[in-house]
Amino acid sequence: MQIKIQNAVLELAQGDITKQDTDAIVNAANSSLLGGGGVDGAIHRAAGPQLLAECRTLGGCATGDAKITRGYNLPARYIIHAVGPVYRDGTQGEAELLAACYRRALEIANAHAWRSLAFPAISTGVYGYPMADAARVAFATIRDFLTRHDTPQLVRMVLYDARALQTHENSMREFFAMSAEN
Repeated sequence: MQIKIQNAVLELAQGDITKQDTDAIVNAANSSLLGGGGVDGAIHRAAGPQLLAECRTLGGCATGDAKITRGYNLPARYIIHAVGPVYRDGTQGEAELLAACYRRALEIANAHAWRSLAFPAISTGVYGYPMADAARVAFATIRDFLTRHDTPQLVRMVLYDARALQTHENSMREFFAMSAEN
């Protein structure tokens, strides 16, 4: 499923983010940047030990921010490590922090004039962010960014399984239908 936003495309795909042949992929990182479980662990394993060595030089990363490394053994040349919030109850600034990490990753891609960027569903794994709510935050942030910038021209959200893809497809339909009415 995809939608056109200005001169860019936002698309959803089921798959493995480590296999994406985009200019960069986004890692749903923890604040240490030293690897972990889920997407973070998969990216570290696929990229190889050089990634961990480079991440050790970065001094961690604050929630809502992002930092860049090389992609090493990945098809993508770069990795943007974005630190999303741990979901508590939705009243602790989680939506703002989640939007900030998506925005920061997009700013990095734009600053490098990258044409393509692949995101996972940040904070929806062990950080517990409800997937449909996180998808709406992601779509709003991506839409707002792409309406004001020329790059990236392709933003792909890579969802690991059919349930995540279906949730994002439903949220995308609802979000873009509602935003068209406003």
